[in-house]
Amino acid sequence: RWIKFEEKVEDGGERWSAPHVPALPLHSLFQLRTCLQDGTTLLDLDASSFKEIIDKVLSAQPEEAELQPEPRERLAALLLHQPRHQPTKSLLQLLAELTLSPCRGRHHIWPWMGHDKSCSEPRAQVSKTPLKEQLRNRFQKKVPPGAEAAHIATGEVEFLEKPFAAFIRLKRGVVLGSLAEVTLPSRFLFILLGPQAKEKAYHEVGRAMATLLTDELFQRVARQAEHQEDLIGGMEAFLDELTVLPPGKWDPSTRIPPPSCLLSLHRRTAVHPPGQQSHGNGDMAAAADRAGLGHPRSGEELERTGRLFGGLLRDIQRKARWYGSDFSDALHPQCLSAVLYIYLATVTNAITFGGMLGDATANMQGVLESFLGTAFAGSIFCLFSGQPLTILSSTGPMLVFERLLFSFSQDHNLDYLEFRLWIGLWVAFFGMVLVATEASHLVQYFTRFTEEGFCALISLIFIYDSLKKMLNLADTFPINWQYRLDNVTSYSCICNLSSPGPLAGTAPAPGWAGKGPKVSMNDPSSQPALSLQPPTTLARLSRTQCLSRGGHLLGTSCQYVPDVTLISFLLFGGTFLSCTMLKRFRSSRYFPAGVRKLVSDFAIILAILVSCAVDAALGLETPKLLVPSELKPTNPARGWIVFPFGANPWWVCPASAVPAVLATILIFMDQQITAVILNRREYKLQKGAGFHLDLLCVSLLMVFTSVTGLPWYVSATVISLAHMESLRKESATSAPGEHTQFLGIREQRLTGLAVFILTGVSIFMAPILKHIPMPVLYGVFLHMGVAALNSIQLTDRVQLLLMPAKHQPDLPYLRHVPLRRVHLFTVIQLLCLALLWVLKSTVAAIIFPVMV
Repeated sequence: RWIKFEEKVEDGGERWSAPHVPALPLHSLFQLRTCLQDGTTLLDLDASSFKEIIDKVLSAQPEEAELQPEPRERLAALLLHQPRHQPTKSLLQLLAELTLSPCRGRHHIWPWMGHDKSCSEPRAQVSKTPLKEQLRNRFQKKVPPGAEAAHIATGEVEFLEKPFAAFIRLKRGVVLGSLAEVTLPSRFLFILLGPQAKEKAYHEVGRAMATLLTDELFQRVARQAEHQEDLIGGMEAFLDELTVLPPGKWDPSTRIPPPSCLLSLHRRTAVHPPGQQSHGNGDMAAAADRAGLGHPRSGEELERTGRLFGGLLRDIQRKARWYGSDFSDALHPQCLSAVLYIYLATVTNAITFGGMLGDATANMQGVLESFLGTAFAGSIFCLFSGQPLTILSSTGPMLVFERLLFSFSQDHNLDYLEFRLWIGLWVAFFGMVLVATEASHLVQYFTRFTEEGFCALISLIFIYDSLKKMLNLADTFPINWQYRLDNVTSYSCICNLSSPGPLAGTAPAPGWAGKGPKVSMNDPSSQPALSLQPPTTLARLSRTQCLSRGGHLLGTSCQYVPDVTLISFLLFGGTFLSCTMLKRFRSSRYFPAGVRKLVSDFAIILAILVSCAVDAALGLETPKLLVPSELKPTNPARGWIVFPFGANPWWVCPASAVPAVLATILIFMDQQITAVILNRREYKLQKGAGFHLDLLCVSLLMVFTSVTGLPWYVSATVISLAHMESLRKESATSAPGEHTQFLGIREQRLTGLAVFILTGVSIFMAPILKHIPMPVLYGVFLHMGVAALNSIQLTDRVQLLLMPAKHQPDLPYLRHVPLRRVHLFTVIQLLCLALLWVLKSTVAAIIFPVMV
């Protein structure tokens, strides 16, 4: 049988083989062409049953080839025998069946499939209605919707003196009762029967016909053919594309596994226009690759209109018609997984950046401000932006800018929040000017070089920060390097309370009240006597109680801390590996496709739950996720509204325009490069981009966050990429051997909106969130960074630097560009990436956007 690829019943007779690319003898194709030229061809035959088809085929024989009555009757009876199918069975059905059937010998092929069965004993005729086993056959799920069947019968018979060949195309698809393995309308039939001693040849001709009918270009010819010559022409075109393998260089019995991707019809016709032959599959592949190359962004999103706010109005018109579907398209279980995944990533990011902002600004902005700003800014952006899949967040460059701004304010005795307010207002003004003048059209000049360098930098920052946070745990929870199992008997720790008076509930030791004999240190004859007050020890006091009562810990094991760092690293690594492995489970060989898809969609949540369960079972005091529980500013000296006048001199207002220019460049580059990456053509987005509308939303949010003293927000590259990856759509059903097809991204506004609403109410979910270990979330961060890094071509080209040429994969750009130029391009890109890394790590980070 064939759908996309060939399957055979194995010698045991109880199992279909793995799908494979059919390998045909060249001679069988020439014999098939002869059969089509000399045999009977019936196009648009009007028939409603298999018996009627056979009667009309036998009646349409030319006079010189007409069969005698007796062979004709025997041939009709043979063709009308009910074939024995090989149903697709579950493991339990196979175990339950103890009898094996030894029947073999007849071909049936549909949706472009073939099926080989025959039996020597008498059998019933083909039924006019489908059998129960057809209706219950699990293989039906693998057949693409809208498929039609083709049947091919080949074999040898003793009563024919010369071959009988017929090709039939029905006028309309008809369900031919019990003929097919599954219930499908049939459209094509091919019959080839002949004298004995030719069975192998007939069998291979039948396989050649089936392979032709699985070819989309020949299908088009076969459906539209008006004469026999049209079929011959379609076969000639098939032969033009044929690639021949030399017999001594491979084993014909080897089954070629299906490739991961195939040439589309458009690319095949572009490579092989009518009447033109190819010059080898290397040229064909190269031409196809060039046909697939092109600018990653197309359409009207970046075209200038020449009018003020023209691009913005066009963005609004483009997105308005999708606004309703932006909510209805989110009604899918996959969106729930995306919400939980991105929510935990956003909360962790808000806590991380909130803590660093608090350190950099003396808590003028802290974790609470980070939560509230993320929730409000993100929700508004998801409701009104042009690309709602974008996740807003504080970023590294913005953190550096805030730190420098606070230092400048302190050095010049300026009020930080008021100074920051004026800068934010100027940035919003400059952003509006950029929107009005359609400056976003400049992003069409961002090349892969810039996009990959920026994406790699942000990904490496995620990886570096997650590893740095884990290494810092060794300072908070020191590893017990000095612990020796042999010395366990000498380890002890007691609470030493050396206060002069007795504590409540304790009695002084007798004879130790400082009443001992006074001994002169100058009298050599006297024995020295201890006159010190003895320590009071309370073994039952905890460490906290002991220190609060003014005592101190005494003993060899007082510095012992359970190896929290080691278990934290195990949780960290385990979460990262679990996320990676479960995400790849979709392409696993185990379990049905539905189970694999469900596990892959919820991979991150499953990994987090498993790691949390392990942590809870061990009971160690690993660092946990702590969120603010009160709605009040982190620094009591500030309020929720920043006033523009009163604390700073008047000249601060115009002078703020200077740093605002740098901040505007930073925000424009950070926002738009991320938008370009998210809107690349390979994501197959259907609802279009909104570069001008996104920049407008970010500019207006700058006003609100500056007035309320909340952090500034732009698009977060890595989290946004993770958001899109969690919403990938793939084909639900696939033919045997066919890989699932990427269909695009589930474009909607609800997941992002839900993430930011949950972030806002996280303050009230502190009792639940406190059970999530921070190492687990750092492992998720590492997974996000690595996944984003693997999504860019730069990673592949860095690997090429370490590979000998003979082991390098057959990448498209290696076919068109000399290897030395590929390496030169990669090295320059790495040098620029290193320069950006050095810049962002020094005080010169303020010019980071200029360097980008």
